[in-house]
Amino acid sequence: MPAMELAGNFFLVGLMGAGKTTVGRTLARHAGKTFYDSDHEIERRTGVKITTIFDIEGEVRFREREKQVIAELCQLHDIVLATGGGAILAAENRAALKAHGTVIYLRAQIDDILARTKHDKSRPLLQTADPRSKLEQLYLQRDPLYMEIADIVVDTSSQNVNTLVQRLEQRLSKQAI
Repeated sequence: MPAMELAGNFFLVGLMGAGKTTVGRTLARHAGKTFYDSDHEIERRTGVKITTIFDIEGEVRFREREKQVIAELCQLHDIVLATGGGAILAAENRAALKAHGTVIYLRAQIDDILARTKHDKSRPLLQTADPRSKLEQLYLQRDPLYMEIADIVVDTSSQNVNTLVQRLEQRLSKQAI
């Protein structure tokens, strides 16, 4: 089954820096689907960056906005959605993602995430004296939640995007049979 015939929604979950947006854009293009990034959608709707929302309203209010956006996006058809790394913290988000599409966990190693995010100031949770420790803490907290809802788990370490998407499309094709 060619990638263009892959039916349904694909939801990407994983820690920040795992490659959800990059892989999601490529997968959507290959599969002829519309791409969304929940963080970008929140920024579009509010007119401000995620870091500003965190600074002014805090993480709790950001997570409320995130729940609303994910609930709405899950109602769409034939989309690829890259979720924020913490989206799975809310049981409502996990249930919505699981119920409305194929959940793909992009699992990355801490070293890879650090390399990908070291100069990125748009990640509020990493604006700390010890980003490695923070990522390790987030991984321990979130990995079981990602695994709980994942239909497919893909290791994003040491793979270029096109190879990763090609392998992912093969797995999605097999799953659809």
